[in-house]
Amino acid sequence: MRSIRPSFTARRGRSARRRSTLAAAALVSALALTATACDSGEPSAEAEASASSVAGDDKIQIPDDIKDRLKDYGIDLDTWRDGAWKNWNKDDWLREADEFINPIIEDLWDPDRMRDAEEPDQAVDENDISGDQGVTDPTPEPVEAAPVPAKYHDNVPVAGKLLFDSPEGTMVCSATVVADPANPGKSNMVWTAGHCVHAGKSGGWYRNIAFVPSYNDSALSAAELESATEDQVAPYGVWWADWVQTSDQWIEQGGPTGGDGASYDFAVIHVTPEEGGSGKSLEETVGSALPVNFNAPAVPDVDSITATGYPAAPPFDGQAMYQCEDQPGRLSIAEADPTMYRIGCTMTGGSSGGGWVAEGADGKPALVSNTSIGPVTAGWLAGPRLGDEAKGVFDSVSEKFAGQ
Repeated sequence: MRSIRPSFTARRGRSARRRSTLAAAALVSALALTATACDSGEPSAEAEASASSVAGDDKIQIPDDIKDRLKDYGIDLDTWRDGAWKNWNKDDWLREADEFINPIIEDLWDPDRMRDAEEPDQAVDENDISGDQGVTDPTPEPVEAAPVPAKYHDNVPVAGKLLFDSPEGTMVCSATVVADPANPGKSNMVWTAGHCVHAGKSGGWYRNIAFVPSYNDSALSAAELESATEDQVAPYGVWWADWVQTSDQWIEQGGPTGGDGASYDFAVIHVTPEEGGSGKSLEETVGSALPVNFNAPAVPDVDSITATGYPAAPPFDGQAMYQCEDQPGRLSIAEADPTMYRIGCTMTGGSSGGGWVAEGADGKPALVSNTSIGPVTAGWLAGPRLGDEAKGVFDSVSEKFAGQ
């Protein structure tokens, strides 16, 4: 989660970065709000070698329109695969809503690189939360995060890890497979936090964004994962983002720490498999997708919300899936922004972007929010209440790929 910063995407200034170890850097500062979902680490030599090894090969078919867009932005695919994506020159960092580019680099996300991704260090004092409007409820009591029993796919098939690269290194959030009304039963759409795909007002789109459903499905220990196969780490494959949208508010207001843009800290991703495979959609592959409820009731009428994610900061290591269930309260960040949901939960950085699920009017589960911010010391999480802006982002992605 973000240190009261838009969802766990928020990155905290990291003083000591975990490179090849599994121990996540501590979310610093008491009661500082830290992005729960993101984790970052330096690219390993092996990963860089993997990126270079595919340069110039013809295994990855890039549509002509994508090639043209790459050229328009001065990006050469071969040099990009060769490591040019690690150039974060601010003047060249694509940031506008229509500038998302994410060409597949085959084998970049190998098991070691997935495992070693870290949550970013970043924190803000809880006293920095302002704009109460008289609608912020008392801080909830912490709810101990409970491990999801293996196999994860049998219990929460829609949940997984979101991996991406940022100027700070390799990072991780959490995400959820959601139903696509334009492609019923065949969705390739994933829901996460805005800060997990875009740096907000000070940066642009992150790179090499990929979703791994049911990461570490059998709940192997950190030690066991060191020798795990790709099928054990990513049993349902690696799915690369071929389009992403977040809110204009997040792009314009979102910050690395604090609550700026948190009420609009959501994003929708359309994905495609790294390898062609069977031709099945993501929903068909995992066997499930959650509907999104853009008219979820106000706090007093919501009995319970369950948040899911892969927390990575101590005492967690980012390798296991956890959940918290609690009755939500209200959190107001700014007077002009919508009030957020808040629940008690001890999940830490890395869980950002993870889905919040509540029972709908039809008695069936639906996604109503995602992890956005929380205190560095853990204890509670907050997520945006999804309304017209979120529906607009969702509908735009759905319509873009209608019938595909």
